[in-house]
Amino acid sequence: MTTDTTLVEQIPDLETSGRPKRARQKNLLFLRNSKAITGLAILGFFAVLAIVGPWIAPYDPNQISPDLVQPPSGSHWLGTDHLGRDVLSQLVVGTRSVLVVGFVAGVAATFIGVVVGVTAGFVGGVGDETLSALANVFLVIPQLPLIIIIAGQLPTAGGLTVALVIAATGWAWGARVLRAQTLSLRRRDFIEAARANGERTWRIVLAEILPNLTAIIAAGFVGTVTFAVLSQITLSFIGILPLDTWNWGTVLFWAQNNLALQRGAWWWFVPAGLCIAGLGMALTLINFGIDEFVNPRLRSTGMHARSLRRRKIRPRVGFTPVVHEAQEDRA
Repeated sequence: MTTDTTLVEQIPDLETSGRPKRARQKNLLFLRNSKAITGLAILGFFAVLAIVGPWIAPYDPNQISPDLVQPPSGSHWLGTDHLGRDVLSQLVVGTRSVLVVGFVAGVAATFIGVVVGVTAGFVGGVGDETLSALANVFLVIPQLPLIIIIAGQLPTAGGLTVALVIAATGWAWGARVLRAQTLSLRRRDFIEAARANGERTWRIVLAEILPNLTAIIAAGFVGTVTFAVLSQITLSFIGILPLDTWNWGTVLFWAQNNLALQRGAWWWFVPAGLCIAGLGMALTLINFGIDEFVNPRLRSTGMHARSLRRRKIRPRVGFTPVVHEAQEDRA
């Protein structure tokens, strides 16, 4: 009798001791994803550069010198422009404006989209129809032409104005997607069980629905940030935004207007293009990493990619290979 009681007491201990371990392993899956790590590393580099850029820039980006259109050298690592201004300083100082506009627009648009989309899908009825109609109105508003009109009417409009306009007009698509997903979740068994247990509405939304929308929210955020960054750079490149505030698009504007390509001054526009491509690649890799973390099938392929390559297994189209841990240990 004593032995049976001891065994019964030991079984729950074994189960509960394994659960925290599995939870910790699942939480570390995202940090073990090579795409996510690479994207976070590149984004972290730009974030640090945005924070400390004005203090570590070798020159004032507006400082004029007699070294006109000089190639990279020891005194100017990325050369100079047509007025002798240091290109490296312009890029370093302009990083802050690019990231601020991108992330302000991304956070604001994502917040509005989550509030409107989840509320419409969970509440239903007249509230759903009203919020859906509101989202449909903002969905057809052309963002870039509206930004050009507002920036043209406001000579002092800067990056923050662009971020707010993008946030005000860029939330509708994400709200529609979140509404559709919330409609499919609100009648699931675990939601009904939470209602039967007397859980409050805000508790159900925060603890049951939002965790299942992580991938969609993250994808919408990354897409909005990317669009905001490209919009600001485009508006600066065509001369719509004020040119007294440095960003990567401003560097390209001066390079284009002063025939940098015809002069062979590659150092004037290539580094700015590489910065834009690097930031876009970082955001894309983070998005891929989140998808692989949330989707179990993608997670299995992503986490065992090295093992699959070592055994020369190539995934086929429409076919997700799954490597069991026992097979991986034998390999």
